[in-house]
Amino acid sequence: MRWQDIDQQVCSVARSLAVVGDRWTLLVLRDAFLGTRRFEDFQRQLGISRHRLSDRLGKLVEAGVFNRVPYQQRPLRHEYRLTRKGLGLYPVLMTLAQWGDEWAGDGNGPPVQYHHRGCGSTMQPVMSCSECGERLQPGEVTPQIGPGLRAALAEGESMYGSGSRSLLPPFLQKSLEQDSQGAA
Repeated sequence: MRWQDIDQQVCSVARSLAVVGDRWTLLVLRDAFLGTRRFEDFQRQLGISRHRLSDRLGKLVEAGVFNRVPYQQRPLRHEYRLTRKGLGLYPVLMTLAQWGDEWAGDGNGPPVQYHHRGCGSTMQPVMSCSECGERLQPGEVTPQIGPGLRAALAEGESMYGSGSRSLLPPFLQKSLEQDSQGAA
């Protein structure tokens, strides 16, 4: 499968990567969450070429992650504001920053700390169960086939696009087998 076809997979991670899956895009998003809105500011801060930045911002606008809003009429200039869809990427960026603080740091501590206005504390993002509030760990979560993948499998597709049903990662293959046993 070619990279430009990654959004054809029946997989939320692959479809998300089709929108935000390159390093420049993630850095543009980081700066947007840190308050940057104008093209010139993104370019100056990131050191990215005008062409590449224009391409990334255009794709993010097309994907509905940013709205392009005029802030000056003569000459006409726009700023880029995160949409509701764009704001939905906040936990992704926070978790990525936390991973970087822990595993890719330079030994001097986090470059940026986050202050929660609600309680007044410096905080760390925590991923927790929506039902019980418990902190999530990979060994305590079982991936199962969801309705989207189930529909694709029923149509003869696989998680990776067109192909056989046998193309599933081990945990999802196990889920499929358990579903088949439960239906028998």
